Parts: sequence; C-alpha cells; structure tokens
Amino acid sequence: MSKTSIAVTPEAVRRTPFPVAGATVRTETEPGRISALDFTKGALVLIMVLYHWLDYFYGAHDSRYLRFLTPSFIFITGFLISNVYLSKYGVGDARLPLRLILRGMKILAVFIALNAMIILMLMFAGSGGGRLMLAQLTFGGLLNILLAGNVVVTGAGKVVAFYILVPISYLLLLSAPLTMMCRWYKYTFQVACVCFLLGVLAFRLNGIESSNLELLAIGLLGVVVGYLPLSKISSFISRPYALAAAYLCYLVAITLWNVIYPLQIVGVCLSLMILYFLGTRGDDKGKVRGRIVLLGKYSLFGYIAQIAILQALRRGFLHIDLGPVVLEISFVLAVVLTLLSVEGVDRARARSTVVDACYRFVFA
Repeated sequence: MSKTSIAVTPEAVRRTPFPVAGATVRTETEPGRISALDFTKGALVLIMVLYHWLDYFYGAHDSRYLRFLTPSFIFITGFLISNVYLSKYGVGDARLPLRLILRGMKILAVFIALNAMIILMLMFAGSGGGRLMLAQLTFGGLLNILLAGNVVVTGAGKVVAFYILVPISYLLLLSAPLTMMCRWYKYTFQVACVCFLLGVLAFRLNGIESSNLELLAIGLLGVVVGYLPLSKISSFISRPYALAAAYLCYLVAITLWNVIYPLQIVGVCLSLMILYFLGTRGDDKGKVRGRIVLLGKYSLFGYIAQIAILQALRRGFLHIDLGPVVLEISFVLAVVLTLLSVEGVDRARARSTVVDACYRFVFA
C-alpha cells in the first residue's frame, strides 16, 4: 500500500531537515519527476535481481551486458546529491554537509554490519566460508577493499558482500566538503569530476585498476548531470528511436571490445536514460508501475532484501532438479518476494511509528 502523495512547496522543503515521511516531494511546475526517478531506481533493483539470480543459479557467466548496474547506482546517488539535496538545502545551508556525512556513515555502517552478520551466520552454521572471509579480512585486506575496491581474492572468490555500499558511502562523504567549497566556486563538482577521470586515466596508463576511484568518477559525473533541470533531461530523452539506436551501437561495441571504462560510462548514461524515459510513461496508479516506483523509494532496503531472498531460494532449491521450468519459477519468486518485502515494510511504516523510526534511523 503506497502512501498518499503530498504536494510539498519548495519553501516547505527547504525548511524541513529531512524528507517528509510518506510524501513524494514535487513542485507544481514539475509534477511526477521524482516518481520517474523512483521508477528508474526500482527498475535497477529488479535488474539487479536478475544479475544475482544468474550468479546463484547459473554460476559464472558473461555479465558484460549487465555491467552498467553497479555504476548506475553510484551515478544516481550523485545525481540526487545535486538535483535533490542541493536544491532542497541550498549551498549555504550548514545542514547539507552534515546530512551527507551522516548518510554516508550510515551506509558504511550498514555494509560493515551486514558482512559481520554473514561471517557470524556462516561460522555458526559450521561453514568454512565464514572462517575464509575472516581470514582474508586482515589489515592489508581491509585496506585493499576500502581503498582500492578489490573484493575478489584469487581462489577464494569475493571476500565481502554488498560492496556497492562502499563507493556510495564514499561519494556522500566526499560530497560534504565539496558542497562547502561550492559556496566559493560553483564549478567545484565539475572540476572534481574531471580530476577523478584524469586520475582513472593515469592509473590505467600505469596498469593500475581501482574500482573505488572509477566508481567515484562516475558518481561525480552523476552530480554534474544532476545540475540539469529534470524538465530539460526529459526533453533530451524524448527521442526513443535515437536512444534505441545509440543503445544498439553500445551493445555492438561491448560485444566487440568488452566493457572498457569509457564504454561503461556510455552504458550507464544510455541505460539510465532509457529507464528514466520508461519512468515518464504510463499512469502512476498502474499496479505494475506503482510497485516499481515503490521499490525505487526503498531501493537500498530492496537491494539488501533481494540478496537474502536469493540466498534462501538457492538453499531451498538445493536438492531439486533445476530444470528450465524450476529455474524460471525461482526467478519469478525472487522478483515477487522482493516486491512483497518492500510492500511489507511500507505498510509496517504506515501503521507503526516505531517501525518508521527504526527504518529512518538505518536507511534515511
């Protein structure tokens, strides 16, 4: 059950330190724009379900056509920083950097807590996976993950889960001082974006790869794009045939050359434009679209929930012959249960102030 959409004036939004609970923030001149962004985030979570489902039920596979997913979440985070946070608080508001720091620290804490829970659960179950993860998380291993973003160890697979939360938290933390610098130089984020892109180029020329640096550069690009009014973005993407042709060229390019970094940036921009275009179409009251929009409002919770759901499904289907029909059923169940988990949280928040306060403490 979705909460009632409430029109909030720009003046009221600027006076409010946190988003109004249960309200879709919009203005009279740009109705439904935030709804399209939520649709985009919700669609990304559903595609993420597909990505992880393939990992869990098919194993190693060619994921080049879904490589836009992780950087897309970072890009949208950056987009929201400039398009929502900056327009809501204003550059001169001292609450803005504090809000970004708090949000970044929360997400980093969620990353740490989730991985600690995974290690404890695996060790309690007597699995060697928990001890293996713990053994890899030495001081040097932690630095490698937190600084370079290298989460895969040869022969051991991924050392940590939910890695996407790390660069998202870094982008929020980095944006706090950058927003303060914007008071004196309005092109601060643009300069920072160029510097990070040049840093990626310098690293690559020296044979060094840093996932965190590359993702932060894409996140800062999202901040730069977020300075554009949503009306201009909608006007720019209102050419579906041109978008389809550009995306087809992108698919041909990654088929030939795999997902090199410049193509990854192109893929992120094209994929988000197509999803946003779809988000501007249709009726907000439609059942399917409404559920995707709701999932977008709870994108972080939905991302975490779908991992837990897929893990449970994989264990549940462990002793079943995974024929084509069973595999299809497992995917449908993953999608349906992810959507139901989000609806359940939304209803619980609407009915209980305690649940709402707990949710906001962790995720808001």
